[in-house]
Amino acid sequence: MLFHSSVRKELARSFGATLVVLATVVMTIMLIRVLGQAAKGSVNPSDVLLVMGFTVLSQLPTILALSLFISIVGTLSRMYRDSEMVIWMSAGRGLGSLLRPLLRFSWPVLAAVVVLSLGVWPWANGRIQELKDRYERRGDIERVAPGQFQESARGNRVFFIDKETPDASTANNVFIAANNLGQEVVTSARSGRLATIGEDRFAVLNDGQRLESNTGKPGLKISDFRELGNRLGSGAQAARDETPVRARSTLQLITDPSPMNRAELGWRIGLALAAFNFVVMALAMASVNPRAGRSGNLVFALFAFILYYNMLNLGQGWILTGRLNMPGLLLVLHGGVFVACMLLLAKRHAQWSWRSMLKPRAPTAQAAGGAA
Repeated sequence: MLFHSSVRKELARSFGATLVVLATVVMTIMLIRVLGQAAKGSVNPSDVLLVMGFTVLSQLPTILALSLFISIVGTLSRMYRDSEMVIWMSAGRGLGSLLRPLLRFSWPVLAAVVVLSLGVWPWANGRIQELKDRYERRGDIERVAPGQFQESARGNRVFFIDKETPDASTANNVFIAANNLGQEVVTSARSGRLATIGEDRFAVLNDGQRLESNTGKPGLKISDFRELGNRLGSGAQAARDETPVRARSTLQLITDPSPMNRAELGWRIGLALAAFNFVVMALAMASVNPRAGRSGNLVFALFAFILYYNMLNLGQGWILTGRLNMPGLLLVLHGGVFVACMLLLAKRHAQWSWRSMLKPRAPTAQAAGGAA
């Protein structure tokens, strides 16, 4: 149908423009955030653009869903303002007839949201965590500069080595001051070298002295050593054991149904269901009064989007705390939103109103003749 094709073309133009604008805004915000993390020492400055790209990629499901929602609301609102919807309805086609062309346009975007939320989201978060872990493991070594006192990545150690060093893996006159849980340790050694033992990296110190003291407790423990190993970072196995739930694959979440994994799985599936509900919600809420302002309807629709998205995040916390199980949340939240949007769409499609429902029906001519 010509009308359906024109609606899809306008939706495509609006969706493309909205996607570019939202992606630019998100990229700017993420760049500022990643630069702040790099300034704090959480991210390698050379990996700023890479971390920003993975971060934007992880946020792409939400960007696509919001772009689709705004494009549908904006297109239908424009049709109401230009009286195109009046012509459409006067031809005997209700508002519900637009659901089919909207779904024909939206299904590639909805499929992309499903793939991104279930597959790309954990992969991108895993790459970000891997870059941060790599920089954290290598940060203590990279920060050490001959002749300068340097602080570790976590801020609990201070290193110093002499300027005269034989090569990059050995050093002379090493000094390390550490503070961990109220215990202060000062270690000095005549020489040291870097070594890998198993999957951990150590600074092996030779011919030195170690001073230990506890905050709030008197006394000082002094010990001399011929050789001492000081661990600088954990290996890959420790990093895998501490993988954040965001970086775990969907298959891992299904095979290990812990409360945290169920909460994350419910959020990923819920985002895919919410993207579909946004299409129905946009159709049900897109209505403009020509006498009112043009932006009022769009602001109200965006408020509904924000409320729904926040409920999605709140539901993740409910699953984590055990207030709701994952199937119950999916049924109550997303099923409830779908039913409410369909009822609103049916009301506007059939033009129901409380006045017409409560108004008594007038007697028909046949009934009036029979009474006479």
